[in-house]
Amino acid sequence: MVLMPSWSRAASRLLFSVSPQGVAPLFRWADFILPSTLQLTPLLEILLEPVACQDTSYRLQLGLQEALVNAVQHGNCGDPGKSLRVRRIFTPNWMIWQIQDEGIGVPLKARVGCLPAQLEANSGRGMFLIYQCFDDVRWSQRGNRLQLACRRPKSS
Repeated sequence: MVLMPSWSRAASRLLFSVSPQGVAPLFRWADFILPSTLQLTPLLEILLEPVACQDTSYRLQLGLQEALVNAVQHGNCGDPGKSLRVRRIFTPNWMIWQIQDEGIGVPLKARVGCLPAQLEANSGRGMFLIYQCFDDVRWSQRGNRLQLACRRPKSS
């Protein structure tokens, strides 16, 4: 028996352009709304499905896992009644994920990608990993939406 995850894809879109070779997708995006739980494996698989390079996929999986866990535990305070919104955007040059929780947001001074002063501390390494896994990390002004981007490899 196959169990379906308790989240759903809210929308999926393609934006096309016409080139001399025909019609090609420029931007692809999909929105996901899911309950705030730590059962993230099925979602991670779908979010990374279009990533062709296995090494890149492993790196991005680590960063996305950290970002999603932070959104569930810190943003939504582990409340399964709250939701996460995730948008996956693929452009010709970038792979982008936006993660939004219902929390009050990460304070400006906590939005840094360095290791904590005390390496033995119980927390603080997740932000460092996120910044290491992605080429670009941006926060909404409020701090409850995180945008993570990775450059797409150039085709030979």
